[in-house]
Amino acid sequence: MIDGILKFAVERRWLVLFLVLAVAALGVWNYQRLPIDAVPDITNVQVQVNTQAPGYSPLEAEQRITFVVETALAGLPKLAYTRSISRYGLSQVTAVFEDGADLYAARNRINERLAQIKSQLPPELEPEMGPIATGLGEIFMYTVTAEPGATQPDGSPYDAMALRTVQDWIIRPQLVQVPGITEVNTIGGYEKQFHVTPDPAKLLAYDLTFDDVVEALRRNNSNVGAGYIEENGRRLLVRAPGQVKAISGLEKIVLARRNGAPVHITDVAEVAIGKQLRTGAATRDGRETVLGTAFMLVGENSREVAAATAERLQDIQASLPEGVKAEAVYNRTTLVDKAVETVQKNLLEGALLVIAILFLLLGNVRAALITAAVIPLAMLATITGMVRTGVSANLMSLGALDFGLIVDGAVIVVENAVRRLAEAQRAHGRTLPRDERLAVTYNAAKEVIRPSLFGVGIITAVYIPIFTLTGVEGKMFHPMAATVVMALMAAMVLSLTFVPAAIALTMNGRVSEHENWLMRAAKAGYAPLLRGAMLLRWPLMAVAVVLVAGSAWLATSMGSEFVPQLDEGDIALHALRIPGTGLEQALTMQEELEDRLREFPEVKLVFAKVGTPEIATDAVAPAVADNFVIMKPRAQWPNPDKPKAELVDEIVAAVSELPGNKYEFTQPIEMRFNELLSGVRADLAVKVFGDDLDILLQSANEVRGVLSDIEGAQDIAVEQITGLPVLSVEPDRTALARYGLNVSDIQELVAAGVGGQQAGLIYDGDRRFAVMVRLPESLRQRLDAWQTLPVPLPDGGYVPLAEVADIERAPQPNQISRENGKRRVVVTANMRGRDLGSFVAEARRKVAQEVDLPTGYWVEYGGTFEQLESASQRLTIVVPVTLVLILALLLMAFGSFKDALIIFSGVPLALTGGVLLLWLRGMPLSISAGVGFIALSGIAVLNGLVMVSFIRSLRHDGHTLDSAITEGALTRLRPVLMTALVASVGFVPMALNVGTGAEVQRPLATVVIGGIVSSTLLTLLVLPALYRLVHGQEAISASQK
Repeated sequence: MIDGILKFAVERRWLVLFLVLAVAALGVWNYQRLPIDAVPDITNVQVQVNTQAPGYSPLEAEQRITFVVETALAGLPKLAYTRSISRYGLSQVTAVFEDGADLYAARNRINERLAQIKSQLPPELEPEMGPIATGLGEIFMYTVTAEPGATQPDGSPYDAMALRTVQDWIIRPQLVQVPGITEVNTIGGYEKQFHVTPDPAKLLAYDLTFDDVVEALRRNNSNVGAGYIEENGRRLLVRAPGQVKAISGLEKIVLARRNGAPVHITDVAEVAIGKQLRTGAATRDGRETVLGTAFMLVGENSREVAAATAERLQDIQASLPEGVKAEAVYNRTTLVDKAVETVQKNLLEGALLVIAILFLLLGNVRAALITAAVIPLAMLATITGMVRTGVSANLMSLGALDFGLIVDGAVIVVENAVRRLAEAQRAHGRTLPRDERLAVTYNAAKEVIRPSLFGVGIITAVYIPIFTLTGVEGKMFHPMAATVVMALMAAMVLSLTFVPAAIALTMNGRVSEHENWLMRAAKAGYAPLLRGAMLLRWPLMAVAVVLVAGSAWLATSMGSEFVPQLDEGDIALHALRIPGTGLEQALTMQEELEDRLREFPEVKLVFAKVGTPEIATDAVAPAVADNFVIMKPRAQWPNPDKPKAELVDEIVAAVSELPGNKYEFTQPIEMRFNELLSGVRADLAVKVFGDDLDILLQSANEVRGVLSDIEGAQDIAVEQITGLPVLSVEPDRTALARYGLNVSDIQELVAAGVGGQQAGLIYDGDRRFAVMVRLPESLRQRLDAWQTLPVPLPDGGYVPLAEVADIERAPQPNQISRENGKRRVVVTANMRGRDLGSFVAEARRKVAQEVDLPTGYWVEYGGTFEQLESASQRLTIVVPVTLVLILALLLMAFGSFKDALIIFSGVPLALTGGVLLLWLRGMPLSISAGVGFIALSGIAVLNGLVMVSFIRSLRHDGHTLDSAITEGALTRLRPVLMTALVASVGFVPMALNVGTGAEVQRPLATVVIGGIVSSTLLTLLVLPALYRLVHGQEAISASQK
């Protein structure tokens, strides 16, 4: 079949070229449709269930909401686990499903379960599911600010409430229409409300209550339809409008009649525009602002959606009031573009280096151009495959593409064809006529096509086991394996069709095949080395064995990590304050922090989310602030060469001087990535499980003490579960019985007076604003005023609140976290200057030795190391299987176990070079490096395959063993050097690049380069000596016969 394809390619060369160009054109068209991203979407399938529970303490939220929701979700198909947080006024349950689960089906099932438990929840509460987005869905953030001196239509300056109104009713409705956006979440400013604030003394004077005010507002603020009547053949609709449109309308509402005169709202209360009791705020560069976050719909491409959102925000600017502007402060496209730039730079430089090597070593311009043409053609075919299979172009999917590997097969075919054509011309003393030229081309390709295809096939085959990786590591490395396999398959087809056709077309006239000075020098140096290797076979074998054993020992002493940390450029900084810190106090502290951060000339801007946004995707207290420190481009830094780690250390030192704050440093995407994996925003989470919160906290503090003594541990923190200051209005049941009152009478009065009670809506076009009834702010803030609040009695008259209730300060739990239905407290830690694997191993050992947990309490570990462990366990099975697969393929190719083992011996020495170069560059073993080792085992076999097959063919032609080995090694020196050089040189830009995302690709490139160097030495020196050792006895036996 292969011979038939080669014959067709040579004879129908124009047709083959036309088909190849058609495939290339399809690739160019598909390039316009190729989704581009920074990294693969590694998020799991999860659904958040948020329940706003105003007034509920964390214990009550856990008991009455969280437990009920968790129990309802248990047993859902493909549910992996649940985790939850119960905070003051909020319950958040996150259901995480197994990979491959359908998100929409999962949401439907959760919806059904929530409908079933409605009767078990408090009647006023309504659980809601979070946005249909992944954990990395926050792709775009913007702030709404007013320019200095900008005024509203009434002449007043723009304040936080006015800006929030612009965000809620002008910007957000337009942004949610962007294709791919599922939600726009808002934090900061105040929702506009109409406040009716009755004076308790005036209510008492008119014998009225809070309930009377609320009831009057509800009964006097609505429109009613009354059907229609027929008049003279036409229909008239009947309506009774009564909707209030402004403050003046609210003031005129009649509450009651006293002494024949109406009592209006304005007689007992003030009516004004008021501020909501908010749970979160936002700041930018030390000033309060309104912050919007666009969430991407699951399955969309972040680069396209973020770019479309930025474009729409620019268009929206025209519809904003004069002096108000919406500015993007975080755009995922920026990171994606930087990452794409890194990949493009690597691929372009790699391609140019490969082409340069081809020109240098082939000594024939036409041959070099044919080989180089395989690079863009294979790439365009790969792009078509990526679009068809839904693989995006990102750091990982393009991270293992090496144009040197892609042209390996073509190099072998072209080199042999040029040599054969030149030999034929010299033999005949003339240029060859067409038919002879085509016959020589066909025979030359036929000679080497099988080992060439087989070698590329082996490299392709070794990538296949990567598809066995599951979970996060699978999502991360599947695109890489898929892209490489597609590229190699395309290169294989091109070597079989395009390359012979192009040689047949272009290699007419005189074919010059000469060894340039580089190859002559290489041969002159190699010949004596080869003779020495043949003479000193046993010492050479001993050196090889020692090198392999030494690298195996070295590998065990190196650290380990999941994947190298992607430097996103920007910094995410969590500021943690004392539990119970008020929002206004937190904003004051935030202003100081941001002013300090802006002193660094490298910082472009700082913005922060303080507390919980409108949709509680981040269930945090006002005491917690997520700061985003956006950096300037490096070219604008005073010292562009300053390492980021050094800058982070300087920032840590500067902000540590500010009192009242603790900090955790991470990066925007890394923060979400960690949160997805373990529910916390740190590299390592030590989870202590149990029932009693006090014992949990005590054990967690012991764990923190252990972690703080471990080298490399940073930002160690125990989850803040205690210290929430609470004022409790405790009813005196004896006094209540004496006055004929119920507990609910006291609760409703306090809830309405202090918290506020909604009494309707005011409509302004599409906009709607709540009407709230509560105490005047001057009384709300004074505890002594609470004590004199009049409590209406059933038989008329009033009693002061202090007579029937006590006001006590009673601290409560700050938050309660649960996982799989069990309470937990988390100790978090980040690592700097140390690898993750050894840190976790030491932490586990020390915690087990030094922390004594009571019966019924246990510790679990979470974070990125879980993926490291999972992938490592899988690779311990996959790598041996890969090696067995290579050996089996070699056995099939040669039918000789000895020759298969000789070639296979290239693998351990190739791994030696990879380990050594990793160690020299100070890099720990990672899954990226592991994938490099898998790729390397295939590459290492390729050169050995070419040389051994050539030596075997020479022996078959009657050469003696030594003659066949020497001639074979010297003849194949050029293709061996070329395939090794192009494969290693193609990875050089990747190994040396310092652009965004280069950290992820560097270990893989380092392993391959180091491995190819040692593998080439093996092929050129150890392999001939080993072949002589293994087949020497056979040759002696044959000569004796």
